[in-house]
Amino acid sequence: MSLVVLGTVALDHVKTPSGAKKDMLGGSAAHFAMSARLFTDVHMVAVVGRDFPNKHLEFLRRKGIDCSSLKVSSGKTFRWRGEYKKGDLNTALTLATELGVLQSYVPELKDHQKSLPNIFLANFDPDLQIQLLKHLKSPRLIGLDSMNLWITTKSKSLRRLMKMVHLFVANDGEARALTGENNLIMAARRLRAMGPRMIVIKKGEHGVLFYSDQVMFSFPAYPVDKVVDPTGAGDTFAGGLMGYLSRTNKLDDKTLRKACLYATTVASFNVQGFGMARTASLSLREVEERMKILVKFFALT
Repeated sequence: MSLVVLGTVALDHVKTPSGAKKDMLGGSAAHFAMSARLFTDVHMVAVVGRDFPNKHLEFLRRKGIDCSSLKVSSGKTFRWRGEYKKGDLNTALTLATELGVLQSYVPELKDHQKSLPNIFLANFDPDLQIQLLKHLKSPRLIGLDSMNLWITTKSKSLRRLMKMVHLFVANDGEARALTGENNLIMAARRLRAMGPRMIVIKKGEHGVLFYSDQVMFSFPAYPVDKVVDPTGAGDTFAGGLMGYLSRTNKLDDKTLRKACLYATTVASFNVQGFGMARTASLSLREVEERMKILVKFFALT
């Protein structure tokens, strides 16, 4: 089952205790797609500027990602510059943001994409996410991610959008900010009451919490001995989650658990290199081998 993702494609300048990299391919849609492509066909809806390196476009296409709805517009590509300090690699310090072509972008789908059954709305303006949903023909599974910026500045639009989706993905800070609940189980219940029937709360190095009316479970993260660059880990997680769910076309207890395990495992590779250095070369076999190790951490036998 094919999957559509709406989000950003960016040029990232990142500094961590392991070093610094400039003009890396980044953005919520790009990181998501690099993970989801391991499981299913991915159609990416995004915009870049005329300054976007052609090598990045060719790279995305070589990875099997459908870029027919990746628009190249006059202006500059969205750029993000951030830093992670030693001792707190969970928190990105944003040093500069250049919105560029994002300021005037209105997402569009090709005709053949409007009937695809699965869509993920990665971090993006909720008003534009709502607008895109209007062009879809009876999607089977709609997933959504957000961030503190939209929670603060477009809360009304975000809450309206949450009534339209099936799966909501947030990190622990976003879940607390949106609900006012410090306890994550209570936060998950509040999020469920806002509309989405499945809630996934990412807890970084502490794993993941899944909540629905029928199922609730929590898994630890895969222990990585050295984190090089956490940028895009959350989008990579979402890509693994939605990619696997799209592939199986099921939403039962066993499938949801396995999807979260795949997502956790792929995200653990992401943090071991700058940008997409690790996920770009990743195979599903490598993911499954590491996932076997992860399962052993909490298996009783």
